[in-house]
Amino acid sequence: MVHAAMQTWLLRSEGRTILVDTGVGNDKSRPAVEVWDHLQLDYLGTLARAGVRPEDVDLVVNTHLHADHVGWNTRLVDGAWVPTFPNATYLMPRADFERWNPATHPDIAGGVNENVFEDSVAPVHAAGQVLLWEDSHTIDANLRLEAAPGHTPGSSVITLASGSDRAVFAGDLLHTPLQIMEPEHNSCFCEDPAASRATRHKILGRAADHNALILPAHLAGHSALEVQRDAGAFAIKQWAPFSRL
Repeated sequence: MVHAAMQTWLLRSEGRTILVDTGVGNDKSRPAVEVWDHLQLDYLGTLARAGVRPEDVDLVVNTHLHADHVGWNTRLVDGAWVPTFPNATYLMPRADFERWNPATHPDIAGGVNENVFEDSVAPVHAAGQVLLWEDSHTIDANLRLEAAPGHTPGSSVITLASGSDRAVFAGDLLHTPLQIMEPEHNSCFCEDPAASRATRHKILGRAADHNALILPAHLAGHSALEVQRDAGAFAIKQWAPFSRL
């Protein structure tokens, strides 16, 4: 059994408030995943306790567009889905925006991403708040988005370089620490297994070589870690606990 966290990273960089991924969301119809269906959680209360109101958020980064990374992009108001963060630009990978549009990919029906585009992506796009990017995108002098395909066509990571500090917000590169010691293992949700394995080796190798902190989206318990190379794979160098939303 794999225990996983669904979470948001809150960053402050160059005077801006940035959210990385927005979890599952409330009131969402998720027939393929019963525990996510019509949730009622205090996400915005938790965000407020961290000192952030929805209108304070400048940037929302969706590392990819799976259901558990875009849910709080919107909230239900008077029966309509509206952007949760009215002043934010939402950065979304173009490849995933195209992949999960049911108008062009009807195979989404019945799967884990059923209804997701309609309730958590399209309303933000219709509001003019989405910036679609591909290959790479510079957020600011400290943060950069890089394509990391495999889990989904548009999966990405955020790299941080500030002074001597290095980190990578790794999205769904990892679902369990086992994938550090055995990086050939994918999750059952990886759409391109070969690309996912190649991306994992690449990002973990770079993190090991540059002593970068890795912050995956889903690891339960400890939230961040450092890795080192170990006989063609990797080993955990140390854990670093972080607060998460």
